[in-house]
Amino acid sequence: MKTKITSGFWHDRLEVNAQRAIFHQWEQLEKSGCIENFRIAAGDVDGFREGWFFADSDAYKWLDAASRIYTSFPTPELAIVMDEFIMLVERAQRPDGYLFTYNQIHFPNDRWKNLQIEHELYCHGHLIEAGVSHYEATARTDMLAIARCAADRIVEDFLGKGTDHTPGHEEIEIALLRLCKVTDHQPYLEMARQFIEQRGHNPLFALSLIRQNSSVGQRRNFIKQKKQEYLSAHPEFKPFHLPPDNASKQPRYSRLRWQVNALSGKYFQQHAPIRKQTVPVGHSVRFAYLETAVAMLARENGDQTLVHALEQVWESMVTRRMYVTGGIGSVPGSEGFGNDYELDPEYAYAETCAALGSMFWNWEMAQLTSEAKYSDLFEWQLYNAAAVGMGLDGTSYLYNNPLTCRGGVTRKQWYSVPCCPSNLSRTWADLGKYIYSSNQNEIFIHQYISSETVIDVGIPVNIKVESELPWNGRVVIHVDPFEKKKIKLHLRIPSWSPKSMVNMYAPVEEKMLENNTEEHFSHSVSMAEIHNSFEQLPKLTASGYNPQISWFACVDRTWSTGDALEFDFDMSIQVRRTYPKVKGHKGKVTVTRGPLVYCLESVDNPDVDIFNAVIDTKSLDSAFDARLLGGVVKIIGQTKTGQPLTFIPYHLWGNRGESTMTVWVNK
Repeated sequence: MKTKITSGFWHDRLEVNAQRAIFHQWEQLEKSGCIENFRIAAGDVDGFREGWFFADSDAYKWLDAASRIYTSFPTPELAIVMDEFIMLVERAQRPDGYLFTYNQIHFPNDRWKNLQIEHELYCHGHLIEAGVSHYEATARTDMLAIARCAADRIVEDFLGKGTDHTPGHEEIEIALLRLCKVTDHQPYLEMARQFIEQRGHNPLFALSLIRQNSSVGQRRNFIKQKKQEYLSAHPEFKPFHLPPDNASKQPRYSRLRWQVNALSGKYFQQHAPIRKQTVPVGHSVRFAYLETAVAMLARENGDQTLVHALEQVWESMVTRRMYVTGGIGSVPGSEGFGNDYELDPEYAYAETCAALGSMFWNWEMAQLTSEAKYSDLFEWQLYNAAAVGMGLDGTSYLYNNPLTCRGGVTRKQWYSVPCCPSNLSRTWADLGKYIYSSNQNEIFIHQYISSETVIDVGIPVNIKVESELPWNGRVVIHVDPFEKKKIKLHLRIPSWSPKSMVNMYAPVEEKMLENNTEEHFSHSVSMAEIHNSFEQLPKLTASGYNPQISWFACVDRTWSTGDALEFDFDMSIQVRRTYPKVKGHKGKVTVTRGPLVYCLESVDNPDVDIFNAVIDTKSLDSAFDARLLGGVVKIIGQTKTGQPLTFIPYHLWGNRGESTMTVWVNK
């Protein structure tokens, strides 16, 4: 199923992604020495390898993103850069499939040395994903052959090995499962299953980690000495310099907490077997990638014991360990989860990649269960926790995403760990795949994004969505089957619009049904239950946002050419509160409208102390401002002392230089 995003909010962002972001990222990869590392490994140039041991992955993610972009925005310029890089990767890869420039250049006789820390398998995972994406975009097999060669090396070296042979940063599992889908080569599936199943089975994990950490330190010292020798022998050599990362406010005992988290195995999700991991812990990106892979595996083998664990850990995350933006990761020191209800907005790390990883996971869960709550969270994170990561210009990014910023966090062109930019680009480029799904005579519409596709449910059915989200609630869905056919069309009713059924109508036998009630739609819960769930919202989740009250309305009828449905989603302003157990939020609220979380930014409120202002919630209103940030719906109001307030969508803060910002406001 190929989907074209046709107009509106996301079409505009995808154009920026294709025309500016992807080329900017390549320039930064060149400037930071990442691409040069491959030239050194290939023997094309003499030089000294720069950057983190996992730097290869950033180049692969770029190729992954470029390939997906090329599907919708094919240009000669992009094709040339992709082809040149693929040929470089082919030259750098060892004949037996191994490719890890850190070892190949610095430690040519070492492989799979420190699996929990040095990210060899993580890098190979992104290499394989790039190969799959390039094949899907172009139908060419040159990059896929490189990916298969790498995967075969991993299968040869790891299949049947013990619990010490698992990755510290999950990603290879996703890659192998994707590769198995396009090749139908079962050893890739078995290798992914082994990596997943062996987690949490090493009773000596702490000792192994201490040993690996010592080895990593020794290797780094060796490289430092080697670099000094190289600089002395090559005075003309100009080292590459990586830019700094964002500032992040650190809570007390942050370093100690990280050490305890790591030694227990929780940081790496190595603390328990996968079916007993029912609480989200550790590094949030690693966690999200692991859960994505587990859901993919469950879809492949139908293992319901995996599904049960996935549902439990998702419930725990959403109700107790997730921010109102959908961001995850409350402890900066470990870039990961804290305790239940530990959701301080200023300490929030909420890494962009963690939000993207959670979106991948939610998509898999939506396919696995056909439950709307997963698609609802995908949408919420898409517009808030993820979209904030890329600036309007496509060339500035946020790595960590606090919900309160008193300074120090700014959008940057690049980071010393630039994992987020290309991860954003590859997700945006593939956004069409997350809108629709089908199953026999059923079609699901997960996201209301202006788009067109053809879905085969026995006959081809043209589906077209015209959406005014996120600024307005009008959505029109056109259903044009090749011939008349009875189809169940499942339409997600968002958690943020509980009154949608009242405003929804559909042409049935050329008659418009206004103010539809339940008898026109079959669904699993009653309207009374939906409204009761919405009223209980603040009691159900720590953040004040609850995707669990989303649901699929099912329109089960014989469809003909020209049929359409029209929604007028409720876009009223909502004032949300946290669960009482969340510390530091007493008397505070956040403002949302539709799928967007809003914030106060100092640039819009120069005469107001945004951290101490007390909002008059009855004064809130919305208005479209064509001159603000490219055109947005802003929320205006005032403090209880009469000072004017302007709220903007959270995902747009930081686009006008350094500023202060807060999502949570005193009431």
